[in-house]
Amino acid sequence: MTSTTGSPDRHRRAWERWNPYVPFAMLAVATVVALPTGSIFGTGTPRWLLVQAVLVAVTALWSWWWTMRRPEWRADRRRMAVHVVGRTALAFVLTWINPFFALFAWVGFLDVGDAFTGWPRRAVLLVVAATVAGSQSGGLPPSGAAQTLVLAVLVVLHVGLFTFFGNVQQELDRRSADQAAAITELERLNADLERALAENARLHETVVEQARRAGVQEERQRLAREIHDTIAQSLAGVLAQLRAAQVEPDPRARLDRAADLAQEALAEARRSVMDLSPAPLTGSADLAEAVTRLVHRWDEEHRAAAEVHVTGDLRPLHPEVEATVLRVTQEALSNVAKHASATRVGVTLALDDEEVLLDVRDDGVGFDLDAERAPTSFGLRGMRQRAERLAGALEVETQPGQGTAVSLRLPALAREVAA
Repeated sequence: MTSTTGSPDRHRRAWERWNPYVPFAMLAVATVVALPTGSIFGTGTPRWLLVQAVLVAVTALWSWWWTMRRPEWRADRRRMAVHVVGRTALAFVLTWINPFFALFAWVGFLDVGDAFTGWPRRAVLLVVAATVAGSQSGGLPPSGAAQTLVLAVLVVLHVGLFTFFGNVQQELDRRSADQAAAITELERLNADLERALAENARLHETVVEQARRAGVQEERQRLAREIHDTIAQSLAGVLAQLRAAQVEPDPRARLDRAADLAQEALAEARRSVMDLSPAPLTGSADLAEAVTRLVHRWDEEHRAAAEVHVTGDLRPLHPEVEATVLRVTQEALSNVAKHASATRVGVTLALDDEEVLLDVRDDGVGFDLDAERAPTSFGLRGMRQRAERLAGALEVETQPGQGTAVSLRLPALAREVAA
């Protein structure tokens, strides 16, 4: 990520890089100016020039040793304090000899804050201010009361100005530090956001893949239920009719019925592939008529007596709700025919404001609900899957020798929901 630090930080880094060279540059300038002006202050003799040359060399060597030869010492406040005190003393002496050396003494304002805090900082600052003010007031020491007064005023002025600009600089430093911290936090938040977006994208891909797999599994289960509840049931009926035809003197009725069941199996296969409603619900037939017709047809084909009771205002429901009720009725009756050995079967269909209820009861042999079932047993599992798919519930009550009751509850979704 590209850094968003602004130009103030670049200027600060540039100043910190060139700051160690400033004292040497100002010392050179002050020396060049002081050499031809020594006669003005009575220090233009060879002896004084030699003294100045020696002090300039010592000052340059002193600054070089503490800042250039040992650059790591610039981060050590104690060593910097020794350096600043020595340099300030040398600058004071040079300015006493020639006031133009105040051009060099002025650098004491730049780094006094790096070496001192509290009253030591104020003391050194006062010495630097007095050195510069002495130069500006006509040289050190002052020669009279007027010069002394000017010196005092200039010292106060320099101290005040440095304090003011120092406070301004500290405030700028604080704001710069706050800005840098805010930028660092924003960069961290942006990095966290990028990681979160990448994680969300990965999770989205995972969810999409899981949804795709769930959709495939749901479609497989739907096809399995459709095949079991329609084609398999019809083919089982065909097989039963053909077996009965083998032992009857006149098998034509059985063969006709087998042909009808085979035709229904073919039609249901086509509708299952096209995902249409069950055949009894197509056209103008409603749910009550379809269930009644299914029960009556089953009654005609089996020995057990079957009765159907319809209660409530059976208004048009969502196609999947009606199809589920019909398929569960068909499967429950098929299980009665296969396993129950029942003599009576009762089917009740009821509808209230919120639920559609279906009960299929028989007086057959019943069975043990906890008993292990074969892996190929799909009836009860398929009915439960149909109910759960519509947020409904399927309950089975049975015991060996006491018959079986299959109860289905589904939300009474209106047909308009499917529109």
